[in-house]
Amino acid sequence: MRHISYDNDHPLARDFIARVEQPAFPCVGAKSALGRGQMDILVARDLRSAWDDLRILPALTTTVAKYHADRAIFRTMVVVFEQPGDLCEEQFEQHLWARAQSLSDKDAWVGNRPNDSVSADPEDPHFSLSFAGEAFFVVGLHPNASRPARRFANPALVFNLHDQFEVLRDQQRYEKLRSSILQRDIALAGSINPMLARHGEASEARQYSGRAVDAGWKCPFHRADAPGALGA
Repeated sequence: MRHISYDNDHPLARDFIARVEQPAFPCVGAKSALGRGQMDILVARDLRSAWDDLRILPALTTTVAKYHADRAIFRTMVVVFEQPGDLCEEQFEQHLWARAQSLSDKDAWVGNRPNDSVSADPEDPHFSLSFAGEAFFVVGLHPNASRPARRFANPALVFNLHDQFEVLRDQQRYEKLRSSILQRDIALAGSINPMLARHGEASEARQYSGRAVDAGWKCPFHRADAPGALGA
């Protein structure tokens, strides 16, 4: 396993951790990852730039290796960006998908294939991003998010291994965890998140940025080496 130097002691990482530790923060999965020492944080320069992508991708590969080694659920990898802090929701969404595209292109370049348990097509209800052969659900956070649970001091991308949700389903723990998060989110925001959907009901790509999108929204992502893709 390649050694990765994480930034959990960086001031921005400590700010992120403090936000997750707040009693009202609704995601109990994130709280569990933090409490178990299974939340790794990288601090990157700029969400709008590919500058740190060659640090982020190896860190994702290490996250996968750690998961394969122990299959511990609630493992997550967080990238906190130093800037920018003034993006509107549409701009944040644009740059989130630019980072996802860049990381995915690099993942394909090093020879990794998309995980075959999910779809690489963002229009497919079974879509997930793949890195190092594992599927990931991405949660975007930033200062101007409309949902309070997504509102953090700096832009951040949280990479959660999709297989963990399947393990929780097999253990009959998923629905209880999901219900707890939903109720806590409603208590914080005063309303249910309109973008929530279960995997297989609607593409999770619609949830990544946190922005409420309409039925006509099209995800800009394309995995070039996906089965059936042009040139794959």
